[in-house]
Amino acid sequence: MVERTLAIIKPDAVQAKHSGMIINLIELNKFSIVRMEKINLSKERAEKFYEVHKERSFFQELVSYMTSGSVIVMALEKENAVKDWRDLVGATDPLKAAPGTIRKMFGTSIGNNATHGSDSIENAKVELKFFFPNL
Repeated sequence: MVERTLAIIKPDAVQAKHSGMIINLIELNKFSIVRMEKINLSKERAEKFYEVHKERSFFQELVSYMTSGSVIVMALEKENAVKDWRDLVGATDPLKAAPGTIRKMFGTSIGNNATHGSDSIENAKVELKFFFPNL
C-alpha cells in the first residue's frame, strides 16, 4: 500500500551541506518527494512538535538543537514508506547504525543524527499535518 511519511533533514546535516546527498539517497530508494520546504523552526513550534518528549531529560536540548539552524521537511511517498524510510535512516545512534544508512554516513552522535523519520503510520499522519496542513 502506498503510504506517506515525514522526513526531516536536521540542522547538523543541513549545516554540513549533506542535504543534497540525503535527497539523492531518498530518490535512489524510490521515494517520491511530494512536498519539500527549508524552514527555521521557532522554539514554540519545535516544543509543540516534540511535546511527546516534554517530560524527558533531553527535551530542552532537543528543542535547542532543532532550532539551531535550518531544517528541510519533506513528505515522502511510496509503498511501505514509513518502514522503508526508517530502514534507510538507520539506528538513532550513528555508531550502531548499519552501513549504508543515512545516520551511519552523516550522523555524528545520538543527538546530531542527521534525520528524523515518523515511527508509525499513525504518527506519520500527525507529523505530516503539522508541517503540511493542506497535504
